[in-house]
Amino acid sequence: MNARDLSELKRRLNPDHRNPTVIRGCYISSDGQVISSFAQPVGMMPQEELEKYLAIFKRTLSGTMGQNLLSIDFSQEQMEQSEPYQLLTELHSSQLQDAAAVDRFYEKVIGYVQAERELQAQSVEEAQSASNFLVLLLHDGYDVPYRDGNGEMDRERSMDVFSYILCSVCPVKQTKPSLRYFAAEQEFHSRESDWVVSGPELGFLFPAFEERSANVGRAMYYTRDAGNQHDAFVEQVLGASVQMTAQEQKETFQAIMQESLAEECSLSVVQNVHEAISELIEQQKADKTAEPLSLSRREVKQVLLDSGVSEEKAEAFEERYTETFGERTALPAVNMITPKQFKVDTPNVSIKVDPEHSSLIETKFIDGRYYICILVDGEIEVNGVKVK
Repeated sequence: MNARDLSELKRRLNPDHRNPTVIRGCYISSDGQVISSFAQPVGMMPQEELEKYLAIFKRTLSGTMGQNLLSIDFSQEQMEQSEPYQLLTELHSSQLQDAAAVDRFYEKVIGYVQAERELQAQSVEEAQSASNFLVLLLHDGYDVPYRDGNGEMDRERSMDVFSYILCSVCPVKQTKPSLRYFAAEQEFHSRESDWVVSGPELGFLFPAFEERSANVGRAMYYTRDAGNQHDAFVEQVLGASVQMTAQEQKETFQAIMQESLAEECSLSVVQNVHEAISELIEQQKADKTAEPLSLSRREVKQVLLDSGVSEEKAEAFEERYTETFGERTALPAVNMITPKQFKVDTPNVSIKVDPEHSSLIETKFIDGRYYICILVDGEIEVNGVKVK
């Protein structure tokens, strides 16, 4: 899915239009017990409540592609034999009207929540303070308008109906007792503790919306924390294979570059690589119809060569990349570098600089020692104080 596809679906989640058909929910205690469940037709929901629900679902379609938003691919074997995948198709084909299928799905999420709580609860106090969870499901049938070669939509011409389900799993946390203002009395009074729904921790869209139609071999997965994609949920609830997290991919990529380039892994080379990949990311972003940028081993090798790395070291990098990620794996570019950050760390000093001005930093060998030098161009402030 690309940015335009996501934006198109998010516009469907407009409470004024009431496009989705039904919202289902299951409120689960921290120990995995069902507190309550419900099913509400969207057309009959109060406006204020509907706005809150749809805001949660919109969050599940938000984030950085390749980090918070991940493509989950199902193999042919998983599509034919995986029980979780078969359950997804039942939910989808029944438009969430099959109550037995919905209950089985809740049971899978409950099993995941219980397993997570057992891992996280290191003491009785932590177990008692664990959050409850709200599992939300939404169904929508989108009459997809025709889009011409210039990107203009003709809503009078429909290509297909894209039927999909959207799931959000949200922590429900207990607030502390506090004072609350009562406008009618113009006074503050005690407010008891209450349970409040937080933003989604994870969720998914099934099937994926690609090329104006459904791709039943893929789901779009959301995780609030890019460093924790909740592997157990992907495996147990979706029946799919997990992949490295964004942080793991970045750390592995950096380690491969550092080890394979060896003495050629200089400040200037890293600056050049960062700048080159950043430019490629920006160029891809400019095309709203394009998928988020991913780079293959050969494309990264060319970036290294263009950045001043020798053929020998670039080949060493390509070999290590292939051994680690596979010959055909392309990594999201945002998991190779952080486009808007350039940071230099030493054991005692950290330097952060706007990537556009990273050329102001260079290394010099003076009197037998290496120094990091920063070109001063303008005023200098130390702890907010301008100095000479």
